[in-house]
Amino acid sequence: MTLDEIRALVADDFAAVDRCIQDELRSDVVLIQQLGAYLVAGGGKRLRPLLVLLAAGAVGYRGAAQVRLAAVIEFIHTATLLHDDVVDASARRRGRDTANTLWGNPAAVLTGDFLYSRAFQLMAGAGSMRVMQIMADATNTIAEGEVLQLLNCHDAGVDEARYLEVVRRKTATLFEAGARLGAVLGAAPAAQEQALAGYGLALGNAFQLIDDVLDYEADPVETGKDLGDDLAEGKPTLPLIRAMAVGRPADAALIRGAIERGGADQLDAVLAAVRATDALEYTRAAAERQAQAARAALGALPDSPQRRALTALAAIAVERRA
Repeated sequence: MTLDEIRALVADDFAAVDRCIQDELRSDVVLIQQLGAYLVAGGGKRLRPLLVLLAAGAVGYRGAAQVRLAAVIEFIHTATLLHDDVVDASARRRGRDTANTLWGNPAAVLTGDFLYSRAFQLMAGAGSMRVMQIMADATNTIAEGEVLQLLNCHDAGVDEARYLEVVRRKTATLFEAGARLGAVLGAAPAAQEQALAGYGLALGNAFQLIDDVLDYEADPVETGKDLGDDLAEGKPTLPLIRAMAVGRPADAALIRGAIERGGADQLDAVLAAVRATDALEYTRAAAERQAQAARAALGALPDSPQRRALTALAAIAVERRA
């Protein structure tokens, strides 16, 4: 199944999520309205809300509440992106100027806060303490991941375990929460809920690891971001960690210095050093192991079109080029 075919499976609900997002971004504060419209127009893969819809369908849920919760997940994800772009001083995302570039850091941060609070308003409307608990725990874990990543920046001593812990908290946790919400909506048995949560966590890990690879080999036109953005921000991601571990001492020293200084002035040399090792293949293999774990977790679910779509989504996560 392609991503378009997966989306077609939940097309009506997916369209309803888009409408919900647009409706809930409305505000009588003009700046929020303008910035919100810009964010919606930016699109994106919307994988996280898609995951909510598929997980709910995979356990037999046939109501409408998943639309609201899928919007919640997307609002929280978008809020984290707004804050990330400010922290990282990012100028581009998805091929467009970032909100902080156009409106400034204060507006971007405060609009991110608006999205967080609107997400919790939507959750409160769902009337489920279980939903509130899942998302409160998830947002707290994501915030911890953000701080851990900040501590790791410009630290060339970060090892693979420390880096993967950031990935788990900062990225994979929201995938895990989205899949768990779908199970909760469908009142799935504990084993199925845990299976979907495990699927989401592994999928999120795989997704981020492929992002790490694409930062060093993708076409910027396809990704909407420049090669080496992570390096420019001094982030020691897995390809760099692996290249320092197995590369020639001179190349390891070059990468170490580039991480500690930040900036992309030595990008070409770092790219050559990374590509002289198995670092990108190693990271792809780690992503594939996570995708395999995600697919294995689905064995606890009954066969359905949604389960097959979730299986396909795990493959898409590691095969994508953008």
